[in-house]
Amino acid sequence: MATRNSVDECIQKCEDAIRYAQEQYKSGTQQEHYHDVEYTQAMQQLEAAVNDVAHLANSANSQQREQLHRMRLQLQALQNEMILLDHDPNVVGGKLH
Repeated sequence: MATRNSVDECIQKCEDAIRYAQEQYKSGTQQEHYHDVEYTQAMQQLEAAVNDVAHLANSANSQQREQLHRMRLQLQALQNEMILLDHDPNVVGGKLH
C-alpha cells in the first residue's frame, strides 16, 4: 500500500514538473524556438511524472487513487497543450528550414 508520504512526494514532484512545463510553454509561445532543450526537458519531466503517478496508483487506496488520477489528468492536459504548440525548431513561420 502506498504511504501518505509517498503520495505527497509524488504530488509535489508532479506540481514541480507542471510549474516548469508551464514556464517553458509560456516561453515557447513568446520566444518561439530559442529554448528547445528546456522545452524537451519539460515534456520529459511531465512524461516521467505521468509514469510515476501510474505506478504509485497501483498500490494506492481508493482516496489516493482519486487524487493521483486528478493529477494525471492535469499532467496529460499540459502535455497535450505542449504537443499542440508549434514548437518544431525546423519550422519557422510555417516553413521548413
